[in-house]
Amino acid sequence: MPNSNIIAFGKQCCAFEMIKKITIDQLIPGMFVHQILEQKGTLSVKSQGRVTSNDLVNTLKKQGVKTLAIDTEKAFKIGDSASSSIVKDYLASPNEAAKPHLVTLEKELTRASKLHEQGKAIQKLLLENVQKETPFDASIPKAFSNKLVESVDRNPDALLCLTKIREKDDYLLEHSLNVAILLANFGKFLGMSDEEVQDLSYAGFLHDLGKIKIPDEILHKPGRLTDSEMDIMKGHVKYGVDYLKETDIAPPLIQAISEHHERLDGLGYPAGTKGNDISQAGRMLAIADMYDALTADRVYKVGMSSQKAFSILMSDAPDRLDKLLVQQFIKCLGVYPVGSLVLLSNERLAMVLEQKGSPLTPIVKVFYSVRNSHYLTPKDIDLSVDKTVSITKAVIASDYKIDVNAFFERSVSVG
Repeated sequence: MPNSNIIAFGKQCCAFEMIKKITIDQLIPGMFVHQILEQKGTLSVKSQGRVTSNDLVNTLKKQGVKTLAIDTEKAFKIGDSASSSIVKDYLASPNEAAKPHLVTLEKELTRASKLHEQGKAIQKLLLENVQKETPFDASIPKAFSNKLVESVDRNPDALLCLTKIREKDDYLLEHSLNVAILLANFGKFLGMSDEEVQDLSYAGFLHDLGKIKIPDEILHKPGRLTDSEMDIMKGHVKYGVDYLKETDIAPPLIQAISEHHERLDGLGYPAGTKGNDISQAGRMLAIADMYDALTADRVYKVGMSSQKAFSILMSDAPDRLDKLLVQQFIKCLGVYPVGSLVLLSNERLAMVLEQKGSPLTPIVKVFYSVRNSHYLTPKDIDLSVDKTVSITKAVIASDYKIDVNAFFERSVSVG
């Protein structure tokens, strides 16, 4: 039997904090519709909205809507002044549906895998230049960042998958690359221009260059840093910014990089910049940087699930992180991000391969039996079509002592 499809990220208000699947016959005025999950015809969702009357319920029925996802945290009482905003933009015409991927995941993974390896090689060269305090040709990382954005344009799921396939010893190389990928997707999701997305991704790729100047015993310390060690760690931002100021990197990019540890309450570093003085790019970079750091495996710790990371991001909003941007970031990646692992109701593990519109029913690749503790012949399942199985919860590979990297290279990657 499918689970209740209720997803809770924490106590904070979040776009996906309490999402529940219902039928159209259960929909009543006062509910907040998060997503249309199933309908006949060509209806697509443009935005979320409140159900303010029975007339709207009847309209949805006439449009062929069968099942929906509602956000129970956003329910309201009819008559509230806040409920006066009718759902004018709720229904989108067929030509306004989400743009389909230009190429298949399998095809783009071939290019994306090579691009990912190239990115790590370029990142290593950049770090060596910063360590030696020698200049680098900025056209190389800039061109690479543009290629990342081009891959996202063709099929965003390919590079997002690769952000989940990590080597513990390569954190410094992979982190900035993954942040660049996350920001390319985030910028596209927000509808930013191609140039803005390219610049944002470029800033992500360069944001942590100063860490090469931090002693390894502090950079890789498994325990909590002392106050003096933390002061040294905080110096990585200034090291990176000072180095980049000697290049021809555009000042707005350097500003964003300088702000990736600043917080809205003014308690971030290095300058204690607060509120509206932090640029949007800096705010976005802070979110992507924190998310990737939380979910990454390190030599001394196991990365947490995306859901737990989302909850921590929301706990820092709105005091430290921009709440609206955090909510949009979570929407961008989805309840179950591409590349993440999930436990299914039939006690099998699967990797999320593609979001198809509903945040609760992605396409997954089943590969492991929890009940029998062995690998299975991989099989793709579209959970929006196969109603016999559903997602129970998000998990991480270490919970089951499995090598997800080896599985990915053997059964997912084709490059």
